[in-house]
Amino acid sequence: MRILIVGCGAVGGYFGGRLMEKGEDVTFLVRERRKKQLEETGLNIKSMYGDLSLIPKTILAADRGGTFDLIILSTKSYHFEQAIKDITPFVGPDTVIMPLLNGIGHIDRLQEIFTGKKVLGGLCMIGATIDAKGAIIHMGSSHLLNYGELSGEKTERIEKIERVFSGTKADFARSENISRAMWHKYLFITGLSGITTLFRSKIGKIKETEHGEKIIETVFKEIARIIRAEKAPIDDGVEFEQVNQLTEEMGSSMLRDMEKGGSVEADHIQGYLLKLAEKHKIEAAYLKIIYTNLQTYENSIKDL
Repeated sequence: MRILIVGCGAVGGYFGGRLMEKGEDVTFLVRERRKKQLEETGLNIKSMYGDLSLIPKTILAADRGGTFDLIILSTKSYHFEQAIKDITPFVGPDTVIMPLLNGIGHIDRLQEIFTGKKVLGGLCMIGATIDAKGAIIHMGSSHLLNYGELSGEKTERIEKIERVFSGTKADFARSENISRAMWHKYLFITGLSGITTLFRSKIGKIKETEHGEKIIETVFKEIARIIRAEKAPIDDGVEFEQVNQLTEEMGSSMLRDMEKGGSVEADHIQGYLLKLAEKHKIEAAYLKIIYTNLQTYENSIKDL
């Protein structure tokens, strides 16, 4: 199976590297700067599950290398529309597209462009970043990539992908209800990233304050109410389970991006959910505060 991974950042580089380690045919679609860096240093991964140093195959959007069987989108949401343009020449009649973006709105967009039959559901749970030399630093123990047919069916193509992913030194897991898993992650990441960026702190310091725990719980309840109004397939009480899972050392990738002075995915994550709140006439006071904070931050880095 020919696999194209769009982006060789912390997510795409890590999971693509693990597939390469197993011996799969992986190519990374990258920008010129990252291509040059990978050619000079290789793809380096530092992880509790074993360090890797590999020479990856890379292409640019302008290159032509035929079509691929599986395209994994691992870009940030603010690069999503460009990624759609970039992958189009590599999409053939039987190509399957697996997005790993945070959020949920990108699924409808992909189905609109490539037809629903080409699009799988997907998500990942991993703490990873890239250091100054371009190496991928895997933090913590989680390295889950969850995927499946949006219909929940066990199709021939999903079984083929499952065989390709099996035996990899990462948790590639097929789900029979990937839509529910994606909405659950959306709830979790919206709450966690919103709270940690609002207070510029990991969960532990927030919980130590007088009103911190109550604010965290209220934010998650507000988000869950909006998602349920959309008739999304989330479990009863999942928001309370997620709040209980928040440990003191938890931050968010959005907080790390903010600390580096980089762009954040506010529109795709919190902004999209606010549109759903408006659609269902739900007054989302906490979410508006969180989104306003993120917009203010975005405006401040544009002025630099």
